[in-house]
Amino acid sequence: MLARIVDEKLLTAKGTIGFWPAARVGADDIAVYADESRTEVIATLHHLRQQVEKPNGKPNLSLADFIAPRDSGVKDYIGGFCVTTGHGVKELAAKFEAAHDDYSSIMLKALADRLAESFAEQLHRLVRTELWGYATKEQLSNEELIKERYQGIRPAPGYPACPDHTEKATLFSLLDAPGTCGVELSESYAMSPAASVSGFYYSHPEADYFAQVMRLLSHASWCPACISPTRRRATSRSARLARTRCRASPSARARLWRSWSAGCARILNIRSGE
Repeated sequence: MLARIVDEKLLTAKGTIGFWPAARVGADDIAVYADESRTEVIATLHHLRQQVEKPNGKPNLSLADFIAPRDSGVKDYIGGFCVTTGHGVKELAAKFEAAHDDYSSIMLKALADRLAESFAEQLHRLVRTELWGYATKEQLSNEELIKERYQGIRPAPGYPACPDHTEKATLFSLLDAPGTCGVELSESYAMSPAASVSGFYYSHPEADYFAQVMRLLSHASWCPACISPTRRRATSRSARLARTRCRASPSARARLWRSWSAGCARILNIRSGE
């Protein structure tokens, strides 16, 4: 299938990137400026900071930490990108499915996703070495690239360091992604075509990926079959109850967990951690 995609030019790859003057404002926000005068703010990026208490004095990170503060006197920048290899996938997959060739349809979609990730990786290399050019002497092996030994990061909205999907709307507005590479956002911030990748570029030498994750809870702290409303408030009892046998069936426990976790996501009840 991959050879057929290449030989017959079945898919079309499109991408767009942008770089803007930027500065950290407050604790966790990043102001994006229209030009080098840095007088007109065209967008503000809002990032979450880890909240959990860490050992050995480790800092609670935010992506805003990797941009110089406005009053530092340092002229800093931020980049953004959106790439896709999904143009043509929907139509071709429909043809395969109409011919009862589900295997080819599945392989086409899977390969399109992988090609989009490869496109993002290659574009990031060009950004580091040429387009932004903050690492012009970079000479990394394929293994080193896989281990992300390069300078800078490209976090994507919806992923651990930047879990808020709504930041995609700001990114897409800055890039004019629908007009420049034909990628649209749904009401729930899903990208279309599906085989698309978008995110930000940070060049700081110490920039690294980190997680904003929910704290793991004991089974008894969320399972309604095991814990009463009164006991839910008694956290000291949760650990003891977790050691008892759950009265719900395995399938019921799975449904309860999905319902509970979905509810937490809806109210953004997020706990930060490593």
